[in-house]
Amino acid sequence: MTMVVDCDSHVMEPPDLWKEYLEPRYRDRAIRIETEDGVEKLIIGEQVVLQGVLAGLGGAHVEREKLFGGGLGYMDGCPPASYDPAERVKMLDEWGVDVGVMFPTIGILPFPTDDHDLASAYCRAYNRWQADFVAGAPGRVAPIAVVNWHDVDVAAEELDWCLARGFRGLFVPPEIIDGKRPGQDAFDPLWARLEEADVPGCLHVIVRFDGTAFQEWGRTRPGPVFSFGLGGTGQLIPGMASLVVDGVMERFPRIKVVSVEAGCGYAAYLMDRLDEKVQFFRHAQSFSMLPSEYIQRNCYFVAEPEERTIGAMLDLVGEDRILWGSDFPHIDSTLEAPNLIRKSVAGLSEARQARVLGENARQVFCLGD
Repeated sequence: MTMVVDCDSHVMEPPDLWKEYLEPRYRDRAIRIETEDGVEKLIIGEQVVLQGVLAGLGGAHVEREKLFGGGLGYMDGCPPASYDPAERVKMLDEWGVDVGVMFPTIGILPFPTDDHDLASAYCRAYNRWQADFVAGAPGRVAPIAVVNWHDVDVAAEELDWCLARGFRGLFVPPEIIDGKRPGQDAFDPLWARLEEADVPGCLHVIVRFDGTAFQEWGRTRPGPVFSFGLGGTGQLIPGMASLVVDGVMERFPRIKVVSVEAGCGYAAYLMDRLDEKVQFFRHAQSFSMLPSEYIQRNCYFVAEPEERTIGAMLDLVGEDRILWGSDFPHIDSTLEAPNLIRKSVAGLSEARQARVLGENARQVFCLGD
């Protein structure tokens, strides 16, 4: 029987997670939610990151008008399956999904602090809570590690801890980190560990509450359709391009890289665009392979449930390169995602359906091993 794998699911972290799991010396600066004059505030690094609309961090099970209308709190946007492992297993059974690859929600946000020890402690707390979550749903969720990319040595130690406990990948910020692109060799200790462990680095969209990844556009407040629609391309296209042109796939030929929450349709465009430019700039940057060949060898793309380009990407990128994800339980996801992806691939051959629905993911994330 074909394994079915949701390659983009999330938890909604309990509000007391960091107070419970942080090492004692950091607990007075725990990530937390406080209420002032009836308004919830998400506090990270002692700064207010978001206020008044915390229910919208989740909300897949809530009418969107209610989420935007206010009056709901963070926990109103958290379906039980987003924080309770037993409920997650129950939902996966109802969906007919075998495994959910699991990313954070609050834990994926950039930490607005220059205290790298504190940021690293936030990551450790999340990973230890996540390990406990996985223990409550054995074999049904594939945890993705979170580390502090601003301190590579400490991040490498934490990644070692996670890999030793069966984590199935690492979240890779698709942004500039201390003036460095994610593909530059400063981060090679992390890529080396991923290659050795045969698990992927996962570039996942980071929601920017000031608009989009396109900073000048974001400052004009273009609205949620623009911001959510283009955030992925604004981060994932440059992030994935960096890994290709900065040589990560040259230095680590067996590395696996997964693009999450940006769809799969841009993959062929990126291949063609980079291949075209290589023709003109070989004097400035040398490659042993064409960019498209690195992408076809090392990269995977998570399709949205209703994407129409899945068949074309299987042709152009590779039959083993396309996955799918629900984005459960975020505001721009739907509880119908498993039905929608099955409908989207219904016109493909049975072999291709099996690949997209889960067989490709089984290989990428080493599931069932």
